[in-house]
Amino acid sequence: MRGSATGRLLNDPKGGSFWYDAGAVCLDFAHSGGEGRYAVFETLHEPADLAEWLSAPPLGAVLTVPVSPADLTAARTLRQAIWEAAHARAAGQPLPTAAVAAINRAARAAPLQPALTTDTTATWAPPVRATQALSTMAREMIELLSGPLADRIRECASDNCPLVFVDSSRPGARRWCSMERCGNRHKLRALRARRTT
Repeated sequence: MRGSATGRLLNDPKGGSFWYDAGAVCLDFAHSGGEGRYAVFETLHEPADLAEWLSAPPLGAVLTVPVSPADLTAARTLRQAIWEAAHARAAGQPLPTAAVAAINRAARAAPLQPALTTDTTATWAPPVRATQALSTMAREMIELLSGPLADRIRECASDNCPLVFVDSSRPGARRWCSMERCGNRHKLRALRARRTT
């Protein structure tokens, strides 16, 4: 069952990793790999990788039906659509038509259904399928893009960081994907610049 926190450990193919919280599970999913120059970050190589990603917190969708190659293809399509829509929203651009269609298509499937056990533990009602988890994330993206936080979808302020997030902080002043990563880099550059002048 989904926990209250979001975020994932992102690995750099050049080495190193950092905890990244995009503020929404659907945006965390958008950073699980990608197309083109982002293919080096791919984590969903085979159906088992998708099952593992979905079963990890905060979504915690332990699948009772095996992931098929078609499910993996649908997941990658949804992920790319979320990525494109989030970047368009962050840039103040119209949402790409194909991305909207892919998000809507995934959202049409039945979502994950919560269930309560006798020991008051929340879980997902079986059968738990990949299509349900994808639908749940697509619906979250629809709510995000059409809800009160839509104007707080942002891209990291670093010149070379494409990560997107939703700023749910009270002041709405989040600028960096992570203070530990791009925020600190910016502080160090500013400090060095002040020392040389």
